[in-house]
Amino acid sequence: MNVPPVPPPQDPDTTDVLADVYDWLGRFVAYPSDHTRLAHALWILHTHLMDEWESTPRIAFLSPEPGSGKTRALEATEPLVPNPVNVTPTYLFRKVGEDGAAPTVLFDEIDTVFGPKAKENEEIRGLLNAGHRRGAVAGRCVVRGKNVTTEELPAYCAVALAGIGDLPDTILSRSVIVRMRRRAPGETVEPFRRRIHAPEGEAIRYQVADWAARARDGLTWPDMPPGIEDRNADIWEPLLAVADTFNASWADRARVAAVALVALSNESTPSLGVRLLADLRTVFGERDEMSTEQILAALIELDESPWGDLYGRALNPRGLAQRLRKYEVSSKNVRIGEAIVKGYTSTDLWDAWQRYLGPISLNSPPQGGNATSATNATPADGITDLFGEAS
Repeated sequence: MNVPPVPPPQDPDTTDVLADVYDWLGRFVAYPSDHTRLAHALWILHTHLMDEWESTPRIAFLSPEPGSGKTRALEATEPLVPNPVNVTPTYLFRKVGEDGAAPTVLFDEIDTVFGPKAKENEEIRGLLNAGHRRGAVAGRCVVRGKNVTTEELPAYCAVALAGIGDLPDTILSRSVIVRMRRRAPGETVEPFRRRIHAPEGEAIRYQVADWAARARDGLTWPDMPPGIEDRNADIWEPLLAVADTFNASWADRARVAAVALVALSNESTPSLGVRLLADLRTVFGERDEMSTEQILAALIELDESPWGDLYGRALNPRGLAQRLRKYEVSSKNVRIGEAIVKGYTSTDLWDAWQRYLGPISLNSPPQGGNATSATNATPADGITDLFGEAS
């Protein structure tokens, strides 16, 4: 039986639609924290004001296993956002490119786009990578008979993603990340039934749309909490701007959520390059220089080290050199006992350690190192709270 859509309310109460959205989501989704639930609610409201932002954050619901509520999060989102779209890549390109369409893309099973068949999805990856910035376009090749032409289509749109595992850094670094988990025995949520609950959600969407029409002229660019800058500021600027249109309690809670989730995202699994730098800092210890042979043996001996079986074989001198070259570190002749062999020095690694791992200390670098790097160093692992204090 078809359920007719709920008509827009005649005199909607939009004084606190953020609370309405927040409560709606909590009925159906078991979040890992209150911070992620609030971030999701703010993200939904920001989709109704897409013309106001310089950049739109993605929101990514990720988990290690199926059955963790990722799809349910997208289902609960769909009735609340304008023009939801979850379709094939070809149709998606056309839909995003339509004038005035302003779709909200809900992309389930995103791991299939970036998994073993990733090369088949280069166009959609390009759209997701480019479309966070207003005015961005995505290029693609179009085959018509024997002719191959190129075209550029508008790519700016709001995107929510759900998948198993992780995503490339190009996506994660532009996303609010929600690490979903299977519900524990004591965690309960209301079953979501589209035919029953979608009309309720659509009624809330009408109220959100009315709020957006009223709030548009009063939007202001928010000050970022200490420690939130660069891409993290791009992510949270529209969400905090939305929170600031409500009372001070919501604004404060949004900033606490921003600080907590940014800190959590900074603790995510590092790239292999950063892992190598960290492990090199461990094996060097207080030594000034090591031979390549010593380094490789020490890396492989580290607990839970990936270097003994890296894509089916152990890291070798050439692989080590190639990975370190990205950080402007090269091997050189070093003296080990009475022998002169190829190796690396802590002096040459110092700058990469400082830049990618945080300072080793606030004292001087090794003999011949770059003193400026240490002088400008700040505590590496402290999280700056809302009052500017490191904890």
